Amino acid sequence: MRDTRESRLLLVLLIAIAFALITVDIRGGQESPVDGARQAAAAVFGPVENGVAAAVDPVGNAIGAVRDSGERHTRIAALEKENAELKAELGSDDRNRNRLHELDTMLKTAGAGQYGIKGAQVIAIGAAQGFSWTVTIDVGARDGIKRDMTVLNGSGLVGRVTTVGPSTSTVLLANDPDFTVGTRMEKSDELGFATGQGDSPLLVQLLNGKAKVKPGDRLVTFGSRADKPFVPGVPVGEVVRVDPAGGGLTRNIYVRPYVGFTKLDIVGVVVQAPRSDPRDMVLPQKPKPAPTVTVTVTPPPPDGQQANQQNQGQNQNQGQNQDQAAQGRDQNDGQDQQAQQDQGGVTP
Repeated sequence: MRDTRESRLLLVLLIAIAFALITVDIRGGQESPVDGARQAAAAVFGPVENGVAAAVDPVGNAIGAVRDSGERHTRIAALEKENAELKAELGSDDRNRNRLHELDTMLKTAGAGQYGIKGAQVIAIGAAQGFSWTVTIDVGARDGIKRDMTVLNGSGLVGRVTTVGPSTSTVLLANDPDFTVGTRMEKSDELGFATGQGDSPLLVQLLNGKAKVKPGDRLVTFGSRADKPFVPGVPVGEVVRVDPAGGGLTRNIYVRPYVGFTKLDIVGVVVQAPRSDPRDMVLPQKPKPAPTVTVTVTPPPPDGQQANQQNQGQNQNQGQNQDQAAQGRDQNDGQDQQAQQDQGGVTP
């Protein structure tokens, strides 16, 4: 297209229409008029994203190659060559070990909270409907996923499902500015609402303006009605800063989320809520403080005192030696006198 006045007007018009659709979508929420189009796009592009993710996944390629190796190669040399190629493709085993660790941690978290989850993998970042913090996961309606389900991983709250296609779903992350979740403070049970701030800590507005909060305090999800979109007890984060109490009805605190939103891989969608609120049971145990070791150092005496102590010790040693020598002489004299008496009493 040539750079003409008409082309520029067309570009401006398209940009204006795009921003208008984004505004209507955000304000519409669940009743958004473009929700149908978004679901249709998910149905069309979801399989493509799944296919691309499978194509570039080295683990999947390795499994497929090993499975087909018996059909394509019969000689040991060929198998060894293929094995070397797979190792080069996989690189180190660190990624596989990390993924297994993530899966194990997520299962432990789900077990602690009694959440029924559906495991999933992040296959795409971002979404076509705007500039929000979202990811696409490889499970959808065919796997029992529905809109407004809680998404978590081994660290805590990831987000909630916003769009569901046949085989993929879109998840709005907890650090998105349009994301809000009810929270409850550990132990004190103070309630509040957490809002995402992108790369910055979550902003939590406590309902009690006089609540006593300090850095290091922890929060979990309060839960929603009918457990949608949020189930209770999911770890949210840790307080890093507290605004001074200004006498208002609410109080702002800032929370560092447990989840690293820029390195998501294995996640779980909560398809079954717990029978009872797990409260703080899902939070990890706080590390016990290390015992304090007390070392007492006795300073050495001054030089004069040290010399006097050495002289006193030498005098004591000399006195003890003289006493021992005198006692030895007395014992020898007694033995000689006894021998003379014995000799005098013998008849020649």
